Amino acid sequence: MTPFVPHQSPPPDEAGVPGRPEHRRRVIRRRFLTAVIIVLLIGIPAGYLVISANQSRDSGKDKERKYSATGLTAGWPSKVQRRLYDVPIPRYSDDVAYYETNNWKTSRLYVQFLTSNEGLDKFLDKIGTNGGTLADQDIAISPRDRRIVGWDFSEPGSWSGLTHEQKDPKPSLDVVVDRSDPDHPMVYVVSTATP
Repeated sequence: MTPFVPHQSPPPDEAGVPGRPEHRRRVIRRRFLTAVIIVLLIGIPAGYLVISANQSRDSGKDKERKYSATGLTAGWPSKVQRRLYDVPIPRYSDDVAYYETNNWKTSRLYVQFLTSNEGLDKFLDKIGTNGGTLADQDIAISPRDRRIVGWDFSEPGSWSGLTHEQKDPKPSLDVVVDRSDPDHPMVYVVSTATP
């Protein structure tokens, strides 16, 4: 006579052994947890990147639209342009835009930027002058040059300007500063180079 042995469930470490099927409920729970982890690890960062990229693109399009009406291009001129035209835009400047024209006689770079008082002093120092040479209510940029990029200095304001002549081949610079915001002057520059 053989002894009766009750049926026992397998030890926990043998539950996944081939040949022994998993309970359906356990399979569904494992797949659900895997899907949740994938969504958390991949879906959320991907969604954040899409939202961030759209916001960045929209911001750039707004600036581009704003400046394209005046012929200006939003952004910084290249380092080569800044060096050739002697326009050292201070670091941390904002609302930077530029436009370049060239012909066989003269080349011009039109630049505007918003800076701090310290940034303005550094800019003037680097071009070889200082704030004392800025004359009140002097609109040094010619009406022709203003028309090309749509700059309007006709409203009353805290305008000052200067013309900085240099020996060829260095460019001459016409500078107008708007101090409507005393802490953040807006600087407009036309640099004219004669080849």
